Amino acid sequence: MSNASKFGKVAVLFGGKSAEREVSLDSGNAVLEALLRSGVQAEAFDPKHRSVTELVNYDRAFIVLHGRGGEDGQIQGTLEWLDVPYTGTGVQGSAIGMDKIKTKQIWQGTDLPTAPYRIISKDSNIDEIVDSLGLPVIIKPVHEGSSIGMSKVEKKEDFAQAIAKATEHDAIVMAEKWITGCEYTIVVLNGEALPVIRLEPPKDVAFYDYDAKYQRNDVQYGIPSGLSESDEKQLQQLTLRAFQAVGASGWGRVDAMQDEQGNFWLLEINTVPGMTSHSLVPKAAKAVGVGFDELCVAILEQTLQGTAH
Repeated sequence: MSNASKFGKVAVLFGGKSAEREVSLDSGNAVLEALLRSGVQAEAFDPKHRSVTELVNYDRAFIVLHGRGGEDGQIQGTLEWLDVPYTGTGVQGSAIGMDKIKTKQIWQGTDLPTAPYRIISKDSNIDEIVDSLGLPVIIKPVHEGSSIGMSKVEKKEDFAQAIAKATEHDAIVMAEKWITGCEYTIVVLNGEALPVIRLEPPKDVAFYDYDAKYQRNDVQYGIPSGLSESDEKQLQQLTLRAFQAVGASGWGRVDAMQDEQGNFWLLEINTVPGMTSHSLVPKAAKAVGVGFDELCVAILEQTLQGTAH
């Protein structure tokens, strides 16, 4: 890429200390190689092994840190303090997007459909939770990504184990109504919703879990999604509204379900999605003719805009 010099020296931030470190290492290496192939002066930067104060020596940063420390506003705040432009969502939008409860509260407050939920702990009245949400439910840590610590619960007696599993990863845990239907993910790139992807995990998988996301090769990805044109447009519009509502920007991903009655339900938002060989952002970009290297450069381009962080 002839004009790659305009980016200056770029820190590709990946690794970190979160539960998603391994995925971040895969994503970050892929992004780093793509930028180097495109002529960008990019360098690996793992905050687990280097002081973030060293980031002042870079012209901009490409954030591929998944989970806490990278996706929750912490590294974004550091980069703003150091006056280093960075990719993706700002401090506040990142903090909200990483918190599944706050995201849902904002969506509910802006009349966006999101699956019903309750905050839950080992002391919760399980009968009340079941009366409110029905069975099955999905138990989730509120501040984790990549389906870490999640469990599908179909019987009351299984709640305690699922809550204990989620609590290993987070002090705050939620129970969310199980939506039976098709799962979709929608990628946002530079203000545009890309083609919807239908996710079809194999029958022996209860939901699109960590293993299905990163390790199995038998998950089916539908592009085109199989939705009608009007449903696809509706889901893309819901996604852009959901993205804007939490203050997300640049690039990211929203996960959603369509229930058996045809209603859409927003699940959560990812403001630093995976960029591995299994990841969904590159798949969606490829569907509109954008290759991986071009995608990475397009995301980095956000740091040159007047509105960039």
